Amino acid sequence: MVKPIREGKGPRHVAIIMDGNGRWATQKGKPRLFGHHAGAKRVREIVEACPDAGVKYLTIFAFSTENWKRTQNEVAGLMSLFRRYISREAQALLKENVQVRFIGDRMKLDDKLVTLMDELELLTSHCTGVNLTIAINYGGRDEVARAAQRLAHDVAAGRLAPKEVNEETLPRYLDTYVLPDPDLVIRTSGEARISNFLLWQSAYAEYEFIDTLWPDFSAAEFARLTQSYSTRDRRFGAVNV
Repeated sequence: MVKPIREGKGPRHVAIIMDGNGRWATQKGKPRLFGHHAGAKRVREIVEACPDAGVKYLTIFAFSTENWKRTQNEVAGLMSLFRRYISREAQALLKENVQVRFIGDRMKLDDKLVTLMDELELLTSHCTGVNLTIAINYGGRDEVARAAQRLAHDVAAGRLAPKEVNEETLPRYLDTYVLPDPDLVIRTSGEARISNFLLWQSAYAEYEFIDTLWPDFSAAEFARLTQSYSTRDRRFGAVNV
């Protein structure tokens, strides 16, 4: 059993690229959507593991702007899964005091899904426990581009001077403007790439690339990774003397 991390030692914000659902299903001779359903069930276990790990913020990558390139059947199945997940988990998340937010471009999502997302955000807006952020139709480059458009609009309208545009100003226009930057980014399934996820926010994050496929990722492994983070010396470009 992994001991809880002492306050201040572990990552406050963990972001996860939940990869490997399709391969997990294929290994079992099942369709890819079977793996996505198994992966959705895994989310609750990790959310529930956050308090003991000292994690206040959890951000999960559910669907990227590039995932529209998948088969129409898989995309439709994922959208149905998202609607079902929100409807099924809403009361449990509320009971567990989890505040839910969604990031990403909602313009391409269907109206029913967007309505469910809005309702869940409102339902849990007063919750003070774990902050769960779900990235749907999200891409890091797309997020920065949309932020730059909003920023440019404010400059054009005279609400912001060009000389005021800097690395402290831009984050206020990002989808994650109310969240701290991630301390630890975990990617499952053995792939060692960041896949356009939280590009701006993860500039100084620690990374863990692990072989476990997402449906097999456990609370125990999550605790082990957060424990490992607590032993790292994070200097943010400085040198210890």
